Amino acid sequence: MDPTDRAELHDRLTLLSDWLSLGSRQERPEPVFEMPDPPREDGPRAGPEWLDAPFTPETLSKVETDVLRCAKCRLALNRKYAVFGEGVLNPPVLVVGEGPGEEEDKQGKPFVGPAGRLLDKMLAAVDLDRTRNCYIANIVKCRPPMNRDPAPDERETCMPYLERQIRFLRPKVILALGRTAAQTLLKTERGVAALRGSFHDRKGVPLLVTYHPSAILRDEALKRPAWEDLKKLRAFLDDGPAT
Repeated sequence: MDPTDRAELHDRLTLLSDWLSLGSRQERPEPVFEMPDPPREDGPRAGPEWLDAPFTPETLSKVETDVLRCAKCRLALNRKYAVFGEGVLNPPVLVVGEGPGEEEDKQGKPFVGPAGRLLDKMLAAVDLDRTRNCYIANIVKCRPPMNRDPAPDERETCMPYLERQIRFLRPKVILALGRTAAQTLLKTERGVAALRGSFHDRKGVPLLVTYHPSAILRDEALKRPAWEDLKKLRAFLDDGPAT
């Protein structure tokens, strides 16, 4: 072996000796496993909306509290009471009008003026009653000044409350009273005369349109077609939709 090879072999043996004495023979600490810090979230998480919003079970009293505190549109400025609704839970029939009048604003209850008294008679004629098998509500919860029609932006602002009521109550059928209620619920520009007479599908719930009691008080000729609508409603409740 020449001197160069002998020197290289000596260096390698020296390195191996150092590794055995200082490396493998020393006690080594156990490895530490640590979870990395989660990434910082400066904005909303990506993904389905329901993952980002906590689930809160809806209650009718919660909806009512929100309505009574609402000041989202101009109608809240001059109201005495917001009129939430009245009736039984899980009603066969949800009756929807357009908005409170003067008496309703004073009492905080729906349909308690002259139109309300006529409505009670109309419902009673087909064995319906707000204390037994109906729930009564309106498109808007506050009285429009001088009992004018609710403006489009007022209806749009207030409709989420009614939608929440409908989802909670789960009525078998909706009875829409008058043009404002019918057009808002069905998202149409057609009038009552064109919409009444047959059932419409409203997000999976059958909806029947008839004349508002106030219109009947102004024009008695509307009594007959309104009575035909009520008989149709009664037949639906008794036998189901016509085939």
